[in-house]
Amino acid sequence: MTDIATAPFVVRAARAADMVDIHRMLEPLVQERILLGKDLVVLYEATQEFLVAEADGRVIGAGALHVMWEDLGEVRTLLVDPEWLHRGVGRAIVEGLEQRARELGLSRLFCLTFEVDFFTRRGFSPIGEQIVDPDVYSQLVRSRDEGVAEFLDLAHVKPNTLGNTRMLKLL
Repeated sequence: MTDIATAPFVVRAARAADMVDIHRMLEPLVQERILLGKDLVVLYEATQEFLVAEADGRVIGAGALHVMWEDLGEVRTLLVDPEWLHRGVGRAIVEGLEQRARELGLSRLFCLTFEVDFFTRRGFSPIGEQIVDPDVYSQLVRSRDEGVAEFLDLAHVKPNTLGNTRMLKLL
């Protein structure tokens, strides 16, 4: 049996077959009201946005990068298997997502989280309202994506985001 404390893991681009494992890891966090639920079909549609951490052929963590605007992306659905918490898995996934963001030419990353300390250690800071100019806001508000609505702090998503902190990192 592998000692999890010293076991190696790799971070790689997600494959469609990984979405069932991501969905499985997501469900308990939805039940605890830590993350919003996502139907399996929504995960499949976003496969290309995800990185996964894998150990011994098993998905042990995941996270997604969603592009919101020409310079702005969101870290979404960051998950780590409870057995692998505090072993650098989340950090490695976020670092991979940041690298992807830079490759795409993004200069800002947003997240909505209860894990303020974790994201603060990664260089994110809490933000207030109106962090985009009015022209960009007028375009973003047209998006049907709930994550964009959360970023904009729109009233219809507030019941889903109570207690979460809106954070931003400059890359």
